[in-house]
Amino acid sequence: MARVQQHGRGRLRSAAAVAVGLAILAGTAPAQAAADPQAGGGIDGRALAQRLDAVRAAGMYGAYGSVRDGHARWNGATGLADTATGRPTTPGMRHRVGSVTKTFTAVAVLRQNAEGRIGLDRPVADYVPELVPGERGTKVTVRMLLNHTSGIADYIAEAFPSLKAGSTRSLDDFRHRTVAPRQLIGLGTAEPQLFEPGGGWSYSNTNYLLLGEVLRKVTGRDPEEVITRDVIRRAGLRDTYFPGTDPRIKGPHARMYESFFGLIDPPRDYSDYDMTFAGTAGALVSTTADLTTFFRALFQGGLLPAEQLRQMRTTVPAEDDGTGHPTRWGLGLLVTDTPCGPVWGHGGTVFGAGTMALTSDDGQRQYAVGFNLQKYQRMDADGRPLPHPVDTALGELQAQALCPTAGGARITAPVPVAEPQEALLLKEVRRAASAQRPD
Repeated sequence: MARVQQHGRGRLRSAAAVAVGLAILAGTAPAQAAADPQAGGGIDGRALAQRLDAVRAAGMYGAYGSVRDGHARWNGATGLADTATGRPTTPGMRHRVGSVTKTFTAVAVLRQNAEGRIGLDRPVADYVPELVPGERGTKVTVRMLLNHTSGIADYIAEAFPSLKAGSTRSLDDFRHRTVAPRQLIGLGTAEPQLFEPGGGWSYSNTNYLLLGEVLRKVTGRDPEEVITRDVIRRAGLRDTYFPGTDPRIKGPHARMYESFFGLIDPPRDYSDYDMTFAGTAGALVSTTADLTTFFRALFQGGLLPAEQLRQMRTTVPAEDDGTGHPTRWGLGLLVTDTPCGPVWGHGGTVFGAGTMALTSDDGQRQYAVGFNLQKYQRMDADGRPLPHPVDTALGELQAQALCPTAGGARITAPVPVAEPQEALLLKEVRRAASAQRPD
């Protein structure tokens, strides 16, 4: 059953902590409602706990989530943090949040824009000409890096080359590798330009490592230090940090398991990992509660001036972003329509850990979820991911969190928003599978 913490109007309303045995892993323990389900502010704690338990019952090892509506808060957890020992998850566990880092990086860049140090429509060559040399550096602007319209290729497949052969060997070979952002940027920029700068859309981690180096140039400080000072501390986050070269997560956390679409069977523990391969594109550790606090502060004007927040929310279409759901992308943000209006946020995928953090358009209601089994789907003969019950359960949890029951009628659950990096990795596996398939 879900373990929950609920707060209403800033004070603790109820808490439940229940030991979970191995039966949960087998999916035999029934989901049970938490006591005192209402946290106030329109948050139905009992329904959220049941939806979170359904994610575990659908095949997820463990998950933890947070919902905030005004001053009311709900935090819950379900399933296992460690499949070997049966240790249960608990609310507030720290977690690798992957590309949600990009929103933090974008906020730091926009703060420098507000101070006149970075121009959104200035070419990247004005700041780091050695990293994007030649004519391309004069065409790609800072804005294009922020909204993924630069046409610069992603570096992930080159940084983990076994993926191009349909193997996950690189994930293990490079577990404790420390790599400099400039080296990774070089891998991305060495690939052919995907399209004329500004003439298309393609998700690229290289964009956000370049933004980190722009921050380094204009501030004279490590970009992680700048983001910590200007974003993490300003938002009042207590459990969010860059791990640097330390492969371990500090504080309470779950083990994180990677299946890679069935290539790793049984799923392998990738909890300890040198995250320098992700840097300002995806290295942050946080909690779901911190992420709701961050997005609330951002959308209520606590982190950026009004003009920079407006720029952040100016979007371009991304018809082929790999999420399976129509989205548009702003500067470090995606927006997607739901039955209760547009929601904004970002997803995160790293080896073994998945995250989604979203906020309502008015900044009143926030939702974040993290889970510790990644790429759990299987592929069909053509290399396409098959539907999985976990995806349906995550969509229903998202609907309960952001579009709760109104007038006695439940709003249809939206499709969960995936993180485009999964699509990029899947493309490499599909390419390798096609190459190896006999005619």
